[in-house]
Amino acid sequence: MQLLVGAGLAGVALTIPLPNFFRYTLAFFWLLAFSSATHDVAADGFYMLGLSKHDQAWFVGVRSTFYRVAMITGQGFLIIFAGYIESHTGLPTVPVRVQTEISAAGSPSHLLISPDSIPVQSETGNLHIVTYPNSINISTQSQPRARIDSIKIFAKKWNIQHGFYNTIEQTQKIKSSVKIKSSWWQRVVVANLESFIKSYFGREKTSLKSGNRAGNVGIVYFHLSSKPQAGKSININFGRETGDKSIKLVEGEHFHFNANNWNKPAMAVIQLDPKLKTASVATFEAKAGNIPLAWSITFFILAGMFVFFFLYHKVMLPYPDSDHAIVSGSSKEIIREFFRTFALFFRRENIGIVLAFLLLYRLGEAQLVKLASPFLLDAQEAGGLALTTGQVGFVYGTVGILALTVGGLLGGFLAARDGLKRWLWWMVIAMNLPNAVYIYLSMTMPHSMLIINSCVAIEQFGYGFGFTAYMLYMIYVSEGDHKTAHFAITTGFMALGMMLPGMVSGWVEDMIGYQHFFIWVMIATIPAFIVTKFIPLDPEFGKEKKEDKVEVSE
Repeated sequence: MQLLVGAGLAGVALTIPLPNFFRYTLAFFWLLAFSSATHDVAADGFYMLGLSKHDQAWFVGVRSTFYRVAMITGQGFLIIFAGYIESHTGLPTVPVRVQTEISAAGSPSHLLISPDSIPVQSETGNLHIVTYPNSINISTQSQPRARIDSIKIFAKKWNIQHGFYNTIEQTQKIKSSVKIKSSWWQRVVVANLESFIKSYFGREKTSLKSGNRAGNVGIVYFHLSSKPQAGKSININFGRETGDKSIKLVEGEHFHFNANNWNKPAMAVIQLDPKLKTASVATFEAKAGNIPLAWSITFFILAGMFVFFFLYHKVMLPYPDSDHAIVSGSSKEIIREFFRTFALFFRRENIGIVLAFLLLYRLGEAQLVKLASPFLLDAQEAGGLALTTGQVGFVYGTVGILALTVGGLLGGFLAARDGLKRWLWWMVIAMNLPNAVYIYLSMTMPHSMLIINSCVAIEQFGYGFGFTAYMLYMIYVSEGDHKTAHFAITTGFMALGMMLPGMVSGWVEDMIGYQHFFIWVMIATIPAFIVTKFIPLDPEFGKEKKEDKVEVSE
């Protein structure tokens, strides 16, 4: 599978520069998705085949930690690398410094400047991006929402009118919402259920004091220094590079310049988080690098890495004695064995209790995780803590990740030392009871970041510690001749147990508010305690035993 993943990545790299790259890369991404999913199943199976039950428990936290490292690498480092290549190809990158200033009054920066009044003259020398201004100061004083909305609408219309968006972007920008007639289910069932819940469990929503106010904005204009060659298009990407995430771009991420609009200024609107009341700074950058080249190089490097992984693992990985084909022969026999594998899983003793555990163990957490960040971001009038985007990023991206990792590592080490049975109830408690910190936060609405960070750290540590039991029990119920396939089935139920409750969490909170929602989350943890009482579990599972040691052959 690693070789197929490498081939798929190479295919993406080769097709990105082509005119019809979208359809070709889509085909290769389909191959990648299929290969990656199969690789995940094989990696999980090898984990169980190559390690004793004791080692599986010991390394379960380490395994989760490296999963998070891989996610950070794929979603962070690779994008940074591609951005680095992009910034060093094409036109020079132009920085724009945005600084907030605390004042009793303020107006949108450069609001009175009409784009038509900005002088644009052809310059000699190499083609480059021209910005006006190079830096802006934005007052933290909020503005009338209608005024801010009118500026954003004007900027969007101006950019569309002068061809700065491509055809797809224009369609997305000007697409109006279509009113859809509600279904019978919506009118008869959902509407009546909502009315009942709001009547008995909801709370009266107070009008938002800041409802007519919005964060202040600043405007940056872009054009080219000279006319590009006929038929050549210059694509400019604009966005925040460093600084406070509470200073964000709300209009003008991508611009397309050509021989017809090079001397017309494109508009970008930068808006402050209305909750930001302190001096802060962020640096935005306008880039016109060679994006296809940057991502082609990145995907080529990834392809080479996976080919190397394939060769290294082919030579260096051990071959457990238990790693052999269950069935071989005609395609008819393979298909029969495929359905038989599913049937064997659902014929297990106490399968109903096992499935209930997989679906209900995270019933409360599945709903909480969807609303935790919105709760931290929402205004206090709406029941939230009114944190800025940057503060939430630190709370979850730094403090939360560290606590989650420590909890997962500790859970694996303890389960390996004493067995899962001994720590099961402590892990169930750790998974569910720390959710109560959100009841405290929603009722007290503290301003102290120390308190908020501490509460989130407690909840995330508990989740990491408690999730160890869930992962190990998935391994436990998958034991047998088809452990790889059966673990894949349990993984599917794990995803289902998160998806279904998460789908209704926002709907429930909208009806009853944050305080009652977090109380509901605690009520939703009760089924996990009940079903855990009845699950079958060997008291020795996870402990080190001589007969569990797996002998491998090179």
